Amino acid sequence: MIELALIILFCVLGVIVGIATGLLPGLHVNNIALILLSLSGSIVAFCNPMYSYGISEQFIFILISGFIIAVSVSHTFHDVIPTTFIGAPEEDTALTVLPAHALLLQGKGYEAVALSALGSYGAIVVCLILVYPIRFIIGNPLFLYSTLQEIMVWVLVAISILMLATEKARIDEFGTEGKKPAIAGILFATFVFFLSGIFGLVILDFQLDSPIGLDAPVLFPALAGLFGVPTLLNSLMTKPVIPPQIIEKLKLNKEGKKSSILSAITGSLAGILVSIIPGITSSTGTILAMNAREGSGNEQTIVTLSSVNTASAFSVIIVLFIILRPRSGAALAVNELISVEEWSSIILPQDLIYLLMFLILAGSLSYFLTLKVGKIFAKHFANIPYSKLVTSTIAMITILVFLFTGILGVLVLISATSIGFLPIYWGVRRSHCMGLLLIPIIIHFL
Repeated sequence: MIELALIILFCVLGVIVGIATGLLPGLHVNNIALILLSLSGSIVAFCNPMYSYGISEQFIFILISGFIIAVSVSHTFHDVIPTTFIGAPEEDTALTVLPAHALLLQGKGYEAVALSALGSYGAIVVCLILVYPIRFIIGNPLFLYSTLQEIMVWVLVAISILMLATEKARIDEFGTEGKKPAIAGILFATFVFFLSGIFGLVILDFQLDSPIGLDAPVLFPALAGLFGVPTLLNSLMTKPVIPPQIIEKLKLNKEGKKSSILSAITGSLAGILVSIIPGITSSTGTILAMNAREGSGNEQTIVTLSSVNTASAFSVIIVLFIILRPRSGAALAVNELISVEEWSSIILPQDLIYLLMFLILAGSLSYFLTLKVGKIFAKHFANIPYSKLVTSTIAMITILVFLFTGILGVLVLISATSIGFLPIYWGVRRSHCMGLLLIPIIIHFL
């Protein structure tokens, strides 16, 4: 009984920390995981009194691992809130900015948050259902993991070609009829894709230094510049009127429910793929899922992309026990904290059962808390002068970039912002800026 109580306590604390990491741009769950990993010895020493109640040191390490997992899951739920209301993305939410912002301008910011929460919780359900199929497909007897490793570079090339070939923008400067405007749209999209990729090749090897000793992720200023700041600056220039936000329970008709289920399944499968293949991030998974759900509208795009992130956070723990390879910062910390037993039989390993309890409980709590926090944001957002909020947000992002990555990070932010304006100006899909990651990954596999 005391073990269950401790699991609930550590899970709730992890979810609360995940809210903080989700709401603060630049404060990623990987940072928290590494901090807890370094403090794990002190935490175990602090928990010494529990030994008299039959709690072993091994179980304390499981609790710390579960705490990190709860933070990771909670983060994937709550990071949509700053993405929607402020426009400050992280790597995993960068592609969500545009559809969420579009709903915000319609007074549906809370609906965007509710749809994201629905997608994330749907991913928890889908991944839970697929626990055993994942085990049999990527492990014994099918060994899909080994097969995918051999052909991964061609899969990524195919994804890139699919992204560019399905570009729908028409560049009117080349005429309004015929194929020229459409071909020009594809060519401009290709230019943005390769320019972003070259930019990625240049910056990904940068050694950034935080002035205050924090972890210095180069992707934070790069993605904030490609996706966040251009949106904010464009809002200042176009001066959109942000209407009062409609706060009501999300209602989906029969067709909407069917589409949401399909979006959650599509995003979850992409998220599971992310957790299996080395070198692929959730951003790559979102590209795959977006093309699978092309033309589904802003609402279903949000559901799809949110399910990718949460499915990745969930399935990466399952995959760790199957192939014994950590595919995220949280999984890396778990792998260091506990002795991971390979799941090679029908019965789940005991430690994995404990961690599944954290995953399910954290997902359930995060769903309701995301709706609550999103409602608070939506209520007070309409009373804030939008131009001042946008200006202060740009300043906040710049300050965070400086604190996390220093002067060089600010230069990366400025350069990325210049590239990020191109798809806005030409009207092509901004997902092509994800060449930032795709091209370096393809070259790595080659």
